[in-house]
Amino acid sequence: MSFQAYLDNIEDKTGLTPREFITAAAERGYGPGTKAGEIIAWLADDYGLGRGHAMALVHVITKGPQIDAKHVGTGTSHSDASATLWLDGKASDPARA
Repeated sequence: MSFQAYLDNIEDKTGLTPREFITAAAERGYGPGTKAGEIIAWLADDYGLGRGHAMALVHVITKGPQIDAKHVGTGTSHSDASATLWLDGKASDPARA
């Protein structure tokens, strides 16, 4: 599953976009420098997310939407179309228009 697919799946499961999770995390004081375990525990307790999905959100909460270019356009099942993740929800993604 691509990184973007993880984020899309989280939106399907919770009804929240990645951007909404970033906002909620900031309200809790989570951001760059926050340990992954603390965020993972919050996401599991409040949203029922497993570790894999939570780690995708840990990345965008602590590092932003950029991913390593080595994951872009590889043609594998884990390949992303862009090195910048779309955080504002599937319905508004211009790449899907």
